Amino acid sequence: MKRFKKIFWTLLIVVVVAVCVFLFFKMTSKKDNTQAFKTEKAQYRDISKKTIANGKIIPRREVEIKPQVSGIIDELFVEAGDKVKKGDLIAKIKIIPNMVNLNEASSRVNRASNSFENIKLMYERKKDLHAKGIIPTTDFEEIELQYLNAVEELKSAENNLQLIKEGQVKNSIQPTNTLVRSTIEGMILDVPVEKGKSVIESNTFNDGTTIAFVADMGEMIFEGNIDETDVAKVSLDMPIVLKIGALQGQEFNAILEHVSPKGVVVNGAVQFKIKAAVKLKDNVFIRSGYSSNAEFVLEKKKHVISVNENLLDFDEDDKPYLSILTKDGKTEKRNIKLGISDGIYTEVMDGIDTSTLIKKPFYK
Repeated sequence: MKRFKKIFWTLLIVVVVAVCVFLFFKMTSKKDNTQAFKTEKAQYRDISKKTIANGKIIPRREVEIKPQVSGIIDELFVEAGDKVKKGDLIAKIKIIPNMVNLNEASSRVNRASNSFENIKLMYERKKDLHAKGIIPTTDFEEIELQYLNAVEELKSAENNLQLIKEGQVKNSIQPTNTLVRSTIEGMILDVPVEKGKSVIESNTFNDGTTIAFVADMGEMIFEGNIDETDVAKVSLDMPIVLKIGALQGQEFNAILEHVSPKGVVVNGAVQFKIKAAVKLKDNVFIRSGYSSNAEFVLEKKKHVISVNENLLDFDEDDKPYLSILTKDGKTEKRNIKLGISDGIYTEVMDGIDTSTLIKKPFYK
């Protein structure tokens, strides 16, 4: 009898413990399931669909100043950051003549000088004879023509020698081409040469040495690339908002003025070059080459029902739906129709209103 009671009480204790454990886990499960979700409601918002184009800010007009003669930089009169006007002096070139050309030019001068002296004596002699009527006019005119030709030949030879040595003939009314001047008004962006460096003039076989970069900093443009998926959505004269990395907190307005008709492959994606005129601010100086992002508003809607994108789910057919908490506390899978998105909030065109409770798991 005692053994029976012992077994009975043991079984009773086991059953009670099992029931308590079952009830504990059941209550815990319900509590966890309840806490696994929170609810949100849709709200009315203004939503803008945007795209971003990466690029840089550059002057609309930038020129390279090159020498008209080859030689060595004798003097530099500017440095980066200086403002210049058209015609201002930038550098002076010292010509180093080619020795072969110099020798030939000197030899030509000597020959022309000897010929001139010889013909000059003959000219003066016949001039006296002609004045006395001893020789006819035709003979004098012939020697006079030879004399004039000799004068011109000597002058030409001397000018050629002077040109080879100094880059300019004597008594020339033209400014010397050994002085390099700015061709536009603007700012010196860079002077890539130093005093004493050899420079080459621009010719058929060589682009020439750049002495300075000059740009008009009063007219800047944004130049960048836009993806092929968005290029059909933009149009000329579209307003753009520019954000420059070096100028935090500053935004600049711009107007799209060019979209390239031809795309190029950049990092595996087809990109189209765009240009936009930047509206500058009086108190902000934009340097050439600043990296910038151009923000395009492709579509905008005001006061539309929208939800946070992390509330969305998609079924096997990739159709969007929301998990709705009904009045009786149950969860309902409700299909919806989506509109535009700004990357954070998405317009919901049909399926819910602002009173609908949307369940959101904590892990999302």
